[in-house]
Amino acid sequence: MKKIYFLIIMALPIFSFGQELVSVNTEQVQELKGFKMYPNPAYGDEVYVTTASNGTKEIKIYDVFGEVVLTDRITTNTLNISRLVPGVYVLQVTEKEKTMTRKLVVK
Repeated sequence: MKKIYFLIIMALPIFSFGQELVSVNTEQVQELKGFKMYPNPAYGDEVYVTTASNGTKEIKIYDVFGEVVLTDRITTNTLNISRLVPGVYVLQVTEKEKTMTRKLVVK
């Protein structure tokens, strides 16, 4: 009886550590070329967002709690941030199915 318990105890590490790791997210991250955001920190009511192609951009701004506080679609390079209170935000820009995320500080 003791030999059976010994074999089970010795075999457990082999079964638990013999598993392969599988990556779930294999999608390549595509970032925007030529991405620039200025001024940062922002003191006024506007932030300028430029990319190499300067196409239509989907903008989402998140607060520190992860809630969306501003969404906008811009065709120029000017983003109006006058509704944001001073603080730290995350700016997510999507253009032609490519996304870039940056920290934005509003003073």
